[in-house]
Amino acid sequence: MHLTVLSRGAAIHTTRRLVETARRLGHRARVVDPLRVQLELGPDGPSLFLDHRALPRTDVVVPRIAQSITEYGLAVVSHLDARGVPVLNDAAAIRRVRNKMQLMQMLSRVGIAVPPTVMASGAADLRRMTQRVGGPPVVIKLVQPSGRAGVIVCESFQSMAAATEAVLSMGQNLIVQRYLKPGEGRDLRALVVGGRVVAAARRVPRPGLLRQSLAAGARVASARLQPAQQEVAVQAAQATGLEVAAVDLLETRGGETQVFGVHASPGLRALEAATGEDLAAPIVRRAVEIAHARRPPGS
Repeated sequence: MHLTVLSRGAAIHTTRRLVETARRLGHRARVVDPLRVQLELGPDGPSLFLDHRALPRTDVVVPRIAQSITEYGLAVVSHLDARGVPVLNDAAAIRRVRNKMQLMQMLSRVGIAVPPTVMASGAADLRRMTQRVGGPPVVIKLVQPSGRAGVIVCESFQSMAAATEAVLSMGQNLIVQRYLKPGEGRDLRALVVGGRVVAAARRVPRPGLLRQSLAAGARVASARLQPAQQEVAVQAAQATGLEVAAVDLLETRGGETQVFGVHASPGLRALEAATGEDLAAPIVRRAVEIAHARRPPGS
């Protein structure tokens, strides 16, 4: 098989792991920067070019679309799909999870529990929003038009004062979600590949930091999920249409498992360090399975 990873750079840790693992498993692999790809629609249908030359043939594509290039990156993924190239995580599924409020609405609609959540177009009523989800601690997500979301964890109304000033200065839409008090439950991340959980970790974020995800700057340790929790993680990934997904879970003290985030391009560094597992291999194997399934009979 020939595997192509769509990524801004071959040196990015997860991209490098995928390429190394694909080659170790006997496949060919290349990295293509989606911003170097040109798209064409003509009488012969969709075509793709890499630096203005026809994009080399590939058997399957693994998108690693950075949030900073969501729109163009997803256009490239859609074009590949239209050309009949198997894609691990299609554009529609990636777009579905990049809109954080629509993601929560969708999960709730299919019966997956989510934390109390409110969204507003600005931070003027941040204190009232926090009260509506049950008071601190809360996770504040700053939603940008590109789909990028900075995250602040606030443990108290006092710590929220600095956060409010930062959010007001940015003038963005924001989502406020109930978080866990110390001893109230666990913050978990499950890596789902091809409809099964292949790894899980417990995360302890450092409150008050503005960052792209709770995984950044958090202490991470291996965790074991109960079968019911694994089922919730798999259901969340399947509801979004993702073959590869990191599903963020809150395990409450009352025993409920809530989903507060789903990610289409999860990083492997922290999860592999916490679990000691090779997590690139199941992703590569799933990509190869999809490519085999899409091959014409006898080819």
